[in-house]
Parts: sequence; structure tokens; C-alpha cells
Amino acid sequence: MPLDPAAQLMLDLVRQSGAPPGHTLSPDQLREVTAVAAQATGYAGADVASVVPREVAGVPALVVTPEEPATGELPVLVWLHGGGWVIGSADQALPVARDLAAAAHCLVVDVDYRLAPEDRFPAALDDAMAVTGWVLERAGELGGDRSRVAVGGDSAGGNLAAVVAQRLGGLACQVLVYPVTDATWSQPSIGELGDGYLLTADMLRWFGDHYLGGADPTDPGVSPLRADGSALTDACPALVLTAEYDPLRDEGEAYAERLREAGVPTVAHRYEGQLHGFLSAGPTMPAGARAVEEIGRHLRRVFDAAR
Repeated sequence: MPLDPAAQLMLDLVRQSGAPPGHTLSPDQLREVTAVAAQATGYAGADVASVVPREVAGVPALVVTPEEPATGELPVLVWLHGGGWVIGSADQALPVARDLAAAAHCLVVDVDYRLAPEDRFPAALDDAMAVTGWVLERAGELGGDRSRVAVGGDSAGGNLAAVVAQRLGGLACQVLVYPVTDATWSQPSIGELGDGYLLTADMLRWFGDHYLGGADPTDPGVSPLRADGSALTDACPALVLTAEYDPLRDEGEAYAERLREAGVPTVAHRYEGQLHGFLSAGPTMPAGARAVEEIGRHLRRVFDAAR
């Protein structure tokens, strides 16, 4: 279908801004640009009971508690922000984390993992593994239920979440929103949609070069799509959301299919007419609100079944 009108408006505004392509900037310059853009939306996310900064397994994080009164320990979602492993932060992801806490009626641990190129692969993955492992063992220290823990993320955060879900047992669910699953950038949608739709093939290669620093892009720790079948068999159930006009579309959908082939219960939903990044676009992108609602419903079902 054609681009959703809200997505088209966003694309037009970016084109009219005259901003230089992201891959022509330094990491610090792009971080500054994206931080300003995030503040410009003015969207703070849903009302919640509290947002508490703390270290989890030595990694900075924001712990978001929903408004709903707890009748016991709350389920927990470990959330890993997007940004190509180079940009983004827990603060910038906080509106989405607040929305997810409200929609799923759970604690959200919004992780501020280390970024490249200052800290290259596997630093971000090590942080994601450490935080999720800590929550699985010690969620009670946050008021959470360690028997009901999910991991999720968008884009590069979805990449980290997918690898964590392959490597750690005991998780109730993985939520992957337009995830990077093949850092060789060889899937068909990279060529089809790699120019003109916000996230470009040049940008993906720029992110990958900064993150990998010469590491093998076929390493399953970078490209979970390339893991062998045994790594997938024991992964937790998955919800995979993709966007029609996203160069990462095909690898996200291919990963969902590989999970199904491995016997992992998997729900996959392509958001027609949408661009990469729609989840975090705030009220300017109604599809993002629908995706939050879908994630919330899915997690509530999973968490209720795990009681």
C-alpha cells in the first residue's frame, strides 16, 4: 500500500529540513541531531507511577513503574533502545518505555547500554546480557517477578534482544520491533528500500562499521538470523513487528520465519505503509500508538499465562 499519510508527512518534513545525511556526520554530531529531534516532539509518554534511575548489573538504566496498583510483584520488560548501536539513550527511549509500562501493566527496565564506536561489539550485547540475566535472578529487588520477564527492543535494540533471547533461558517472551538480524546488509529489502525512506543502506553500513570495528558481520552475536537451528530451538516465544517501507523489513520477517521453523511460537505483524522508527514517533504517528497497544496486549497475555 502507499505510505501512510503520517509517514509521508514525516518523510516530507525531513526532506525539506535540508539536514545532511546521517552517514556524513560523526557519531557525536548525529547524537546531537537526534537528541534535538527527540526533544522537539515534546512527547513524554504515558503517565506512570515513577521513573527511577539506577544501576542494574553495573549498567545505567531507568526503571519505570506503571500507575496501576500492584497486587503483588509485577512482570518485567527489559527494553533495549534503537539507534544503530551508536546513537540513542535510555532517556530518549523513555517515552516508549513509559507507554509500554502502561500498556503491558509491567515494570520496564530501560537500559542505557554502551555505545559504539567508543565501545564496540560486543559491549552493547554484554550490557544487555548482564541486565537481563540480573533481572531473571533478582527482579524482586525492583518489585518485579523473576518468573515473568520479557526482553525487547527496536532496531539495534531488537537485535540485542534477539541475541539475548537465544542465549538466556527462563524468558517469557521476546519483542522485536523492526530488528536488525543480518548485519551483512544483504537482504532484498536493503536494495529495494535502501534510499529515500529515512533509514538508508548507507546509514546501515555506517552504523555497522562503527559497531563492528572489523568484527565478522556473520557472527550470530551480530546477526542472529545466521545462528544455527539449535540456538533458536530453545528461544522464548516472540512477537516480531516490521514496517513495509523499511530496509530492515525482510530480515525481520526472515527471522520470524526461522523462529517458527525452529518450533518457537511466533507472532509476526507487518505494519503496512510505515517507515522504520514509527514506534517512537510519538503522537505524530498513530501507527506507533497501535503498535504499543499490540505489544501491551501480547505481553499481558504472556504474563497472565505465566502466573
